[in-house]
Amino acid sequence: MMTDLPLDLVRTLLAVADEGTFDAAASALHVTPSAISQRVKALEQRTGRVLLIRTKPVRLTESGQAVVRFGRQLALLEADTRAELGLTAGDEPVRLPIAVNADSLATWFLPALTRVPPELKICFELHREDQDHTTTLLREGLVMAAVTSSPDPVAGCSVHRLGHMRYLAVASPALGTDLDLTETPVVVFDRRDDLQDRFARERGLIASSLRHYVPSSEGFFDAVAAGMGWGMVPLAQIGDRLRDGRLVSFDPDHPIDVPLFWQQWKLDSPALAAVSAAVTTAAADLLVDPHG
Repeated sequence: MMTDLPLDLVRTLLAVADEGTFDAAASALHVTPSAISQRVKALEQRTGRVLLIRTKPVRLTESGQAVVRFGRQLALLEADTRAELGLTAGDEPVRLPIAVNADSLATWFLPALTRVPPELKICFELHREDQDHTTTLLREGLVMAAVTSSPDPVAGCSVHRLGHMRYLAVASPALGTDLDLTETPVVVFDRRDDLQDRFARERGLIASSLRHYVPSSEGFFDAVAAGMGWGMVPLAQIGDRLRDGRLVSFDPDHPIDVPLFWQQWKLDSPALAAVSAAVTTAAADLLVDPHG
């Protein structure tokens, strides 16, 4: 049973998962790497399961993910309880790991976090991941909440609809306004980014194989604006650049709307509740409702 797991051993596994190596976990906990190894072995003996694969960085097994989720939930509940009892003076702030996609991070998500009351003393640890894959971090117990494209809740999580991230196909005027998508260079975020190819497919075309991979929202936008190729850019990132002619949209009436959802662990936590309220309120103000 989880209640039979020594909490110091659980916290050690959590540190290893967060830091990625035994050496880094040892530094974070101010003990030796040998002590970390011994504690992890003791926890594996207690559970009768292999909890992590000793690669660099380490990889949690399914059993390890379960223990890490327990440890992270325990740490959050402990912090909330100490705050409720007035025992927080001089203590560490609440640490809240969140998975968020790069385009949200570059546009609306950080302003959302500024709405969280500062007196809660929350330290945000943001993990950047594609919105189609942020739920993986939830399942692994590496984050407590995530902006995701999936409406299907991860086990133990609740889901709230946020709105849609609207993307327009844009390019620099230097490329012209009548682009042949089969020939014109295209800018792509990474090899999991399907938006440009999806836009082309919806027109019965195949996007050019001449493509530039730019794995940064800001860099992606700069590459499109500089004329390296066309790309699907978030409406929130475009600003006045269509109006003043610095960018052209060659099919503004047919955007691609990507639905976003907020998933978080089902915990009665003031910190999580405050972040959820801030994120959902900001999303209602800053994201698109295609049906509204």
